[in-house]
This record gives sequence, structure tokens and C-alpha cells, in this order.
Amino acid sequence: MPLLSSPLPVPVWINVIVIITMEGLTLDAYVIDILLPDLVGHDRRPAAFIVYLFLLRQAAISRRDAISISLQTIATKTGLSKSTAQAAIRHLRRRRLLDPNVTASVTKPVRRVLRPWVR
Repeated sequence: MPLLSSPLPVPVWINVIVIITMEGLTLDAYVIDILLPDLVGHDRRPAAFIVYLFLLRQAAISRRDAISISLQTIATKTGLSKSTAQAAIRHLRRRRLLDPNVTASVTKPVRRVLRPWVR
């Protein structure tokens, strides 16, 4: 009985198209034209600008100004240390870019993002 030889595997090329959708974030011109040089240049607080942009994004995703996000999450997602993120939040509250009347706690980490240039 002759041995049946199996055909060698033939390479098959598969073309795959991957579509990645990214949500955009629309920033008011004020954020870049005024707030960026003010926080980074004048106040010398670049971390405050980074944290504010992150919180603006989170507010846009949730479609509300009051967002529940912990200090640890802010630090991790922005790449800042926890103490730097905390100092940035204090500065943003003093500048009234975060509502100073909303106090975040460990059990209720709510922060309200303000946009004082929008009337």
C-alpha cells in the first residue's frame, strides 16, 4: 500500500483592516490661549493644567460638571504623583476652576469642573 503524502501547508496571506475610533475632545480656545500660559507660565503650575485637562475630559465623557474620581485615579491617569495631583487640585480650587464648595472625600470623591469663561 503506497504512503499518501499530505501536501505541504501553503502560506495564506490574510489582509486585516482594523479601525480604531477615538473620541475627540473639543477645547474652548480660552483653554489654550489664556489658561495654558496663565497656569504654566505665570503660575508655574504645569501639573494644574494637566489635571484640569484630564478633569475636563472626564466631565465631557460623563456629560456633567460634577464627576466622581479619586485622587489616586487622577494621579495614575495623568502620570503625576499623588501629592503633585493634590497640590494641583488645591491650586485649581483657589483659581475657581474647580468648585471650592464641593469637598471630595475618600468615600465621596466628587469634583465639579468649572468653566468661568462660559456664560
